[in-house]
Amino acid sequence: MEPSTCDVDTPDYSEEIDEEERINFYNIIAAFRCYRANSLNHVNRKEAYLNSLPGTHQTMLANYRDHLQKVRYCIEANYKVIKHIIQDADCLFYNDSKSTNLSQPPVTPKVRNQDIQKVQITLKQIFRDWSVQGQAELPGAGLGRLIYEIAYRGYYCEGNEFSLFMLIASNFVLNRCVIENQCTFYPWVHQYVNNLSRGNQIEAVTFPDVSPTKFPPKGTMNMVAGDFLQIYRDENYWDCVATCFFIDCANNIIDFVEIIYNILKPGGIWVNLGPLLYHFSDMLTENSIEPTYEDLIVIIKSCGFIILKNKTDVTTKYSQNPTSMHQSEYKSIYLVCQKPEQD
Repeated sequence: MEPSTCDVDTPDYSEEIDEEERINFYNIIAAFRCYRANSLNHVNRKEAYLNSLPGTHQTMLANYRDHLQKVRYCIEANYKVIKHIIQDADCLFYNDSKSTNLSQPPVTPKVRNQDIQKVQITLKQIFRDWSVQGQAELPGAGLGRLIYEIAYRGYYCEGNEFSLFMLIASNFVLNRCVIENQCTFYPWVHQYVNNLSRGNQIEAVTFPDVSPTKFPPKGTMNMVAGDFLQIYRDENYWDCVATCFFIDCANNIIDFVEIIYNILKPGGIWVNLGPLLYHFSDMLTENSIEPTYEDLIVIIKSCGFIILKNKTDVTTKYSQNPTSMHQSEYKSIYLVCQKPEQD
Protein backbone atom coordinates (compact mmCIF):
# COMPACT_ATOMS: atom_id res chain seq x y z
CA MET A 1 0.00 0.00 0.00
CA GLU A 2 1.30 3.43 -0.93
CA PRO A 3 2.11 5.93 1.84
CA SER A 4 -0.75 8.17 2.88
CA THR A 5 -1.01 11.87 2.15
CA CYS A 6 -3.36 12.25 5.11
CA ASP A 7 -3.49 9.80 8.02
CA VAL A 8 -6.64 9.14 10.02
CA ASP A 9 -6.22 8.89 13.78
CA THR A 10 -8.72 7.57 16.28
CA PRO A 11 -8.74 8.15 20.03
CA ASP A 12 -8.17 5.25 22.41
CA TYR A 13 -11.41 3.48 23.26
CA SER A 14 -12.34 0.94 25.88
CA GLU A 15 -12.91 -2.59 24.55
CA GLU A 16 -16.68 -2.16 24.90
CA ILE A 17 -16.76 1.09 22.96
CA ASP A 18 -14.28 -0.29 20.44
CA GLU A 19 -16.57 -3.25 19.72
CA GLU A 20 -19.52 -0.89 19.26
CA GLU A 21 -17.43 1.13 16.82
CA ARG A 22 -16.52 -2.00 14.87
CA ILE A 23 -20.16 -3.00 14.54
CA ASN A 24 -21.07 0.52 13.46
CA PHE A 25 -18.22 0.42 10.95
CA TYR A 26 -19.51 -2.80 9.39
CA ASN A 27 -23.03 -1.39 9.20
CA ILE A 28 -21.74 1.62 7.30
CA ILE A 29 -19.72 -0.53 4.90
CA ALA A 30 -22.89 -2.58 4.36
CA ALA A 31 -24.79 0.62 3.54
CA PHE A 32 -22.23 1.48 0.86
CA ARG A 33 -22.54 -2.04 -0.52
CA CYS A 34 -26.34 -1.90 -0.55
CA TYR A 35 -26.30 1.32 -2.59
CA ARG A 36 -26.67 -0.43 -5.94
CA ALA A 37 -29.47 -2.82 -4.99
CA ASN A 38 -31.43 -0.18 -3.10
CA SER A 39 -31.10 2.38 -5.88
CA LEU A 40 -32.05 -0.07 -8.63
CA ASN A 41 -35.07 -1.22 -6.62
CA HIS A 42 -36.24 2.39 -6.64
CA VAL A 43 -35.99 2.42 -10.43
CA ASN A 44 -37.77 -0.93 -10.62
CA ARG A 45 -40.75 0.48 -8.73
CA LYS A 46 -40.98 3.38 -11.15
CA GLU A 47 -40.83 1.04 -14.13
CA ALA A 48 -43.48 -1.24 -12.62
CA TYR A 49 -45.80 1.73 -12.16
CA LEU A 50 -45.03 2.93 -15.67
CA ASN A 51 -45.98 -0.49 -17.05
CA SER A 52 -49.32 -0.32 -15.22
CA LEU A 53 -50.37 2.91 -16.94
CA PRO A 54 -52.69 3.02 -19.96
CA GLY A 55 -50.98 2.38 -23.27
CA THR A 56 -51.54 5.96 -24.43
CA HIS A 57 -49.77 7.25 -21.34
CA GLN A 58 -46.88 4.87 -21.84
CA THR A 59 -46.48 6.11 -25.40
CA MET A 60 -46.23 9.69 -24.19
CA LEU A 61 -43.65 8.57 -21.63
CA ALA A 62 -41.39 6.70 -24.06
CA ASN A 63 -38.55 9.14 -23.48
CA TYR A 64 -39.04 8.82 -19.75
CA ARG A 65 -38.76 5.03 -20.03
CA ASP A 66 -35.50 5.39 -21.95
CA HIS A 67 -34.32 7.87 -19.34
CA LEU A 68 -34.81 5.33 -16.56
CA GLN A 69 -32.40 3.02 -18.36
CA LYS A 70 -29.83 5.81 -18.34
CA VAL A 71 -30.49 6.26 -14.63
CA ARG A 72 -29.63 2.59 -14.19
CA TYR A 73 -26.34 3.14 -15.98
CA CYS A 74 -25.51 6.06 -13.71
CA ILE A 75 -26.27 4.01 -10.60
CA GLU A 76 -23.97 1.26 -11.85
CA ALA A 77 -21.23 3.83 -12.51
CA ASN A 78 -21.67 5.27 -9.02
CA TYR A 79 -21.39 1.82 -7.52
CA LYS A 80 -18.08 1.22 -9.29
CA VAL A 81 -16.76 4.36 -7.62
CA ILE A 82 -18.20 3.27 -4.27
CA LYS A 83 -16.38 -0.06 -4.49
CA HIS A 84 -13.11 1.83 -4.93
CA ILE A 85 -13.98 4.10 -2.00
CA ILE A 86 -14.51 1.22 0.43
CA GLN A 87 -11.70 -0.97 -0.92
CA ASP A 88 -9.15 0.11 1.71
CA ALA A 89 -11.63 1.00 4.42
CA ASP A 90 -10.94 -2.19 6.38
CA CYS A 91 -7.55 -0.90 7.56
CA LEU A 92 -8.53 2.73 8.00
CA PHE A 93 -9.29 2.86 11.71
CA TYR A 94 -7.63 -0.15 13.25
CA ASN A 95 -4.08 -1.18 13.94
CA ASP A 96 -2.67 -4.49 12.75
CA SER A 97 -3.80 -6.37 15.84
CA LYS A 98 -7.39 -5.31 15.20
CA SER A 99 -7.45 -5.30 11.42
CA THR A 100 -10.86 -6.05 9.99
CA ASN A 101 -12.00 -8.31 7.21
CA LEU A 102 -14.87 -6.72 5.33
CA SER A 103 -15.95 -10.08 3.94
CA GLN A 104 -16.35 -11.54 7.45
CA PRO A 105 -18.21 -9.10 9.71
CA PRO A 106 -18.62 -10.16 13.36
CA VAL A 107 -22.40 -9.79 13.15
CA THR A 108 -24.94 -9.52 10.36
CA PRO A 109 -24.84 -5.84 9.34
CA LYS A 110 -27.98 -3.75 9.72
CA VAL A 111 -28.67 -1.31 6.92
CA ARG A 112 -31.16 1.47 7.63
CA ASN A 113 -32.84 3.68 5.05
CA GLN A 114 -31.16 6.73 6.56
CA ASP A 115 -27.77 5.09 6.04
CA ILE A 116 -28.49 4.60 2.34
CA GLN A 117 -29.43 8.28 2.21
CA LYS A 118 -26.10 9.12 3.85
CA VAL A 119 -24.30 7.27 1.06
CA GLN A 120 -26.12 9.51 -1.43
CA ILE A 121 -25.20 12.57 0.66
CA THR A 122 -21.57 11.45 0.60
CA LEU A 123 -21.63 11.45 -3.20
CA LYS A 124 -22.98 14.99 -3.16
CA GLN A 125 -20.24 15.93 -0.71
CA ILE A 126 -17.65 14.76 -3.23
CA PHE A 127 -19.24 17.16 -5.72
CA ARG A 128 -19.02 19.96 -3.14
CA ASP A 129 -15.43 19.39 -2.05
CA TRP A 130 -13.58 17.90 -5.00
CA SER A 131 -15.11 18.83 -8.37
CA VAL A 132 -14.77 21.72 -10.80
CA GLN A 133 -18.55 22.03 -10.90
CA GLY A 134 -18.67 22.44 -7.12
CA GLN A 135 -16.01 25.15 -6.91
CA ALA A 136 -18.57 27.77 -5.88
CA GLU A 137 -18.85 25.89 -2.56
CA LEU A 138 -15.12 25.30 -1.98
CA PRO A 139 -13.54 24.64 0.38
CA GLY A 140 -15.84 22.34 2.31
CA ALA A 141 -14.61 20.53 5.39
CA GLY A 142 -16.55 17.25 5.26
CA LEU A 143 -14.22 15.44 2.86
CA GLY A 144 -11.00 17.14 3.82
CA ARG A 145 -10.75 19.89 1.20
CA LEU A 146 -10.41 22.62 3.81
CA ILE A 147 -7.54 20.91 5.61
CA TYR A 148 -5.86 20.21 2.27
CA GLU A 149 -6.09 23.86 1.22
CA ILE A 150 -4.66 25.03 4.55
CA ALA A 151 -1.85 22.47 4.54
CA TYR A 152 -1.11 23.18 0.88
CA ARG A 153 -0.25 26.72 1.93
CA GLY A 154 2.42 25.40 4.27
CA TYR A 155 0.65 25.01 7.60
CA TYR A 156 0.22 22.00 9.84
CA CYS A 157 -3.50 21.25 9.83
CA GLU A 158 -5.57 18.68 11.65
CA GLY A 159 -9.16 17.98 10.63
CA ASN A 160 -11.87 16.48 12.77
CA GLU A 161 -14.79 14.46 11.44
CA PHE A 162 -17.36 12.37 13.29
CA SER A 163 -19.10 10.69 10.34
CA LEU A 164 -17.55 7.42 9.18
CA PHE A 165 -19.24 7.95 5.81
CA MET A 166 -17.23 11.12 5.33
CA LEU A 167 -14.02 9.66 6.74
CA ILE A 168 -14.12 6.66 4.42
CA ALA A 169 -14.71 8.85 1.37
CA SER A 170 -12.11 11.44 2.35
CA ASN A 171 -9.51 8.71 2.86
CA PHE A 172 -10.08 7.63 -0.74
CA VAL A 173 -9.80 11.13 -2.19
CA LEU A 174 -6.85 12.26 -0.09
CA ASN A 175 -4.80 9.07 -0.32
CA ARG A 176 -5.91 7.05 -3.36
CA CYS A 177 -6.73 9.53 -6.13
CA VAL A 178 -3.42 9.81 -7.98
CA ILE A 179 -4.52 11.95 -10.94
CA GLU A 180 -6.98 14.77 -11.48
CA ASN A 181 -10.50 13.78 -12.53
CA GLN A 182 -9.71 10.13 -11.94
CA CYS A 183 -13.32 9.12 -11.28
CA THR A 184 -16.64 9.88 -12.96
CA PHE A 185 -19.89 9.75 -11.04
CA TYR A 186 -23.45 11.10 -11.11
CA PRO A 187 -24.28 12.97 -7.88
CA TRP A 188 -27.81 14.02 -8.90
CA VAL A 189 -29.09 10.69 -10.23
CA HIS A 190 -31.30 10.29 -7.15
CA GLN A 191 -32.97 13.67 -7.59
CA TYR A 192 -36.08 12.75 -9.56
CA VAL A 193 -37.82 16.08 -8.97
CA ASN A 194 -37.32 19.70 -10.05
CA ASN A 195 -35.39 18.77 -13.20
CA LEU A 196 -35.64 21.04 -16.22
CA SER A 197 -34.34 18.30 -18.48
CA ARG A 198 -33.59 14.59 -18.31
CA GLY A 199 -29.92 15.41 -18.76
CA ASN A 200 -29.85 17.42 -15.53
CA GLN A 201 -30.50 14.30 -13.45
CA ILE A 202 -27.78 12.25 -15.13
CA GLU A 203 -25.09 14.91 -15.45
CA ALA A 204 -21.61 13.44 -15.10
CA VAL A 205 -19.11 14.92 -12.67
CA THR A 206 -15.43 14.04 -12.40
CA PHE A 207 -13.23 14.19 -9.33
CA PRO A 208 -10.87 15.17 -7.85
CA ASP A 209 -10.25 18.51 -9.54
CA VAL A 210 -6.82 18.42 -7.87
CA SER A 211 -5.01 15.29 -6.73
CA PRO A 212 -3.65 15.57 -3.18
CA THR A 213 -1.16 12.79 -3.95
CA LYS A 214 0.09 14.49 -7.12
CA PHE A 215 0.20 17.93 -5.51
CA PRO A 216 0.96 17.11 -1.87
CA PRO A 217 0.60 19.90 0.68
CA LYS A 218 3.66 21.94 1.59
CA GLY A 219 2.64 21.54 5.21
CA THR A 220 1.35 18.50 7.08
CA MET A 221 -2.22 17.32 7.46
CA ASN A 222 -4.06 14.54 9.20
CA MET A 223 -7.63 13.71 10.11
CA VAL A 224 -8.87 12.76 13.57
CA ALA A 225 -12.02 10.67 13.83
CA GLY A 226 -14.43 11.19 16.68
CA ASP A 227 -16.39 13.64 18.80
CA PHE A 228 -14.88 17.13 18.84
CA LEU A 229 -15.88 17.63 22.47
CA GLN A 230 -14.14 14.44 23.57
CA ILE A 231 -10.96 14.71 21.50
CA TYR A 232 -9.82 18.29 21.94
CA ARG A 233 -8.87 18.80 25.58
CA ASP A 234 -5.34 20.23 25.47
CA GLU A 235 -5.55 23.85 26.55
CA ASN A 236 -3.56 26.64 24.90
CA TYR A 237 -2.45 24.32 22.09
CA TRP A 238 -3.66 25.60 18.71
CA ASP A 239 -2.74 28.80 16.88
CA CYS A 240 -5.97 28.79 14.89
CA VAL A 241 -9.26 26.91 14.75
CA ALA A 242 -11.34 27.01 11.54
CA THR A 243 -14.95 25.82 11.68
CA CYS A 244 -16.98 25.42 8.49
CA PHE A 245 -20.69 24.51 8.74
CA PHE A 246 -19.87 23.04 12.13
CA ILE A 247 -20.85 24.94 15.27
CA ASP A 248 -24.58 24.27 14.79
CA CYS A 249 -23.89 20.52 15.00
CA ALA A 250 -23.82 20.68 18.81
CA ASN A 251 -26.65 19.92 21.20
CA ASN A 252 -25.38 22.90 23.18
CA ILE A 253 -23.43 25.38 21.06
CA ILE A 254 -21.84 26.89 24.18
CA ASP A 255 -19.87 23.66 24.63
CA PHE A 256 -18.25 24.19 21.24
CA VAL A 257 -17.44 27.85 21.87
CA GLU A 258 -15.88 27.05 25.26
CA ILE A 259 -13.76 24.20 23.87
CA ILE A 260 -12.52 26.35 20.99
CA TYR A 261 -11.56 29.11 23.41
CA ASN A 262 -9.76 26.70 25.74
CA ILE A 263 -7.69 24.93 23.08
CA LEU A 264 -6.49 28.16 21.43
CA LYS A 265 -3.22 29.70 22.49
CA PRO A 266 -3.40 33.25 23.86
CA GLY A 267 -3.69 35.45 20.80
CA GLY A 268 -5.02 32.52 18.77
CA ILE A 269 -7.64 33.01 16.07
CA TRP A 270 -10.99 31.32 15.51
CA VAL A 271 -12.50 31.62 12.02
CA ASN A 272 -16.08 30.46 11.46
CA LEU A 273 -18.37 30.20 8.45
CA GLY A 274 -21.82 28.66 8.40
CA PRO A 275 -25.50 28.98 9.30
CA LEU A 276 -27.37 28.17 12.49
CA LEU A 277 -29.30 25.15 11.25
CA TYR A 278 -29.03 23.33 14.60
CA HIS A 279 -29.01 19.72 13.47
CA PHE A 280 -30.62 18.27 16.60
CA SER A 281 -33.44 20.80 16.78
CA ASP A 282 -36.22 18.60 15.38
CA MET A 283 -34.99 15.25 16.74
CA LEU A 284 -37.34 13.92 19.39
CA THR A 285 -34.62 11.71 20.86
CA GLU A 286 -32.06 14.52 21.24
CA ASN A 287 -31.81 17.52 23.51
CA SER A 288 -31.12 20.81 21.79
CA ILE A 289 -30.93 24.55 22.38
CA GLU A 290 -31.02 26.99 19.48
CA PRO A 291 -29.62 30.42 20.40
CA THR A 292 -30.18 33.14 17.82
CA TYR A 293 -27.31 34.95 16.17
CA GLU A 294 -27.61 37.85 18.61
CA ASP A 295 -27.55 35.37 21.50
CA LEU A 296 -24.50 33.68 19.99
CA ILE A 297 -22.58 36.95 19.87
CA VAL A 298 -23.25 37.43 23.60
CA ILE A 299 -22.09 33.85 24.26
CA ILE A 300 -18.88 34.33 22.27
CA LYS A 301 -18.01 37.51 24.14
CA SER A 302 -18.94 35.96 27.48
CA CYS A 303 -16.50 33.12 26.82
CA GLY A 304 -13.73 35.70 26.47
CA PHE A 305 -13.34 36.16 22.72
CA ILE A 306 -12.64 39.46 21.01
CA ILE A 307 -14.64 39.68 17.77
CA LEU A 308 -12.42 41.04 14.99
CA LYS A 309 -14.77 40.51 12.02
CA ASN A 310 -18.47 39.84 11.93
CA LYS A 311 -20.64 39.39 8.84
CA THR A 312 -24.14 38.00 8.62
CA ASP A 313 -24.92 38.12 4.92
CA VAL A 314 -22.40 35.71 3.38
CA THR A 315 -24.32 33.79 0.71
CA THR A 316 -23.45 30.09 0.87
CA LYS A 317 -24.86 26.88 -0.56
CA TYR A 318 -24.42 23.30 0.53
CA SER A 319 -24.21 20.42 -1.97
CA GLN A 320 -26.58 22.32 -4.24
CA ASN A 321 -27.43 20.98 -7.69
CA PRO A 322 -26.77 24.05 -9.85
CA THR A 323 -29.29 22.97 -12.52
CA SER A 324 -32.17 22.15 -10.17
CA MET A 325 -35.42 24.14 -10.24
CA HIS A 326 -35.17 24.20 -6.45
CA GLN A 327 -32.34 26.39 -5.21
CA SER A 328 -31.59 27.03 -1.55
CA GLU A 329 -28.95 29.15 0.09
CA TYR A 330 -27.91 30.41 3.51
CA LYS A 331 -27.03 33.88 4.66
CA SER A 332 -24.20 32.49 6.71
CA ILE A 333 -22.30 33.93 9.63
CA TYR A 334 -18.65 34.79 9.04
CA LEU A 335 -16.73 35.43 12.24
CA VAL A 336 -13.09 36.06 13.04
CA CYS A 337 -12.48 35.97 16.79
CA GLN A 338 -9.34 36.20 18.90
CA LYS A 339 -8.45 34.82 22.28
CA PRO A 340 -6.85 37.69 24.20
CA GLU A 341 -3.11 37.72 24.77
CA GLN A 342 -2.06 36.89 28.30
CA ASP A 343 -1.54 39.89 30.56
